[in-house]
Parts: sequence; structure tokens; C-alpha cells
Amino acid sequence: MLKRLPLFKIIAIAQLAMLARRHFQQLDPADRHRLMELVRHPRKLGRPERKELQALVGKLEPRAFAAGAADAFSPLPLPKRRAGRR
Repeated sequence: MLKRLPLFKIIAIAQLAMLARRHFQQLDPADRHRLMELVRHPRKLGRPERKELQALVGKLEPRAFAAGAADAFSPLPLPKRRAGRR
């Protein structure tokens, strides 16, 4: 499968994976474990579990992740005010 992808796309996938890992590592081990449990069975989540999932995802700083991903792949630098908290 990877033989058909251009090198640029392979590098982009690797950069995105490294960025995601950095954000995921911000959670403590108990939160990472709980996040994985909640994501494995999304259809069975009750209201309290959905709130817990929302709180855990909030700790991942999704705005900063999106800004980091956009900044990594944009040919032009993003304005600092749009770059998230990082």
C-alpha cells in the first residue's frame, strides 16, 4: 500500500502521527487508558460517559492540534492568533 503513495504523503502522515502522539502524551496514563476504553465502544456510552469523553478530548487541546496540523501542511505560515495555545 505504501509503495503507491508519493513520498510527500508518507511524510505528511508521519508528521501528523507525531503531532497526535504529542497531544495524546499530555494525558496522564489513567486518562489515556480511560479515553481508549470510551472510544472502543462509542455506541454504548451513556450521558455521563459522553461528558467524560468530552472532558478527556478537551484535555488533548483539539484547537491547538488542528492549528499545528494546519501549520505543518500550509505553504504559508498561519497568523499567530490562529495558531492555538501552543
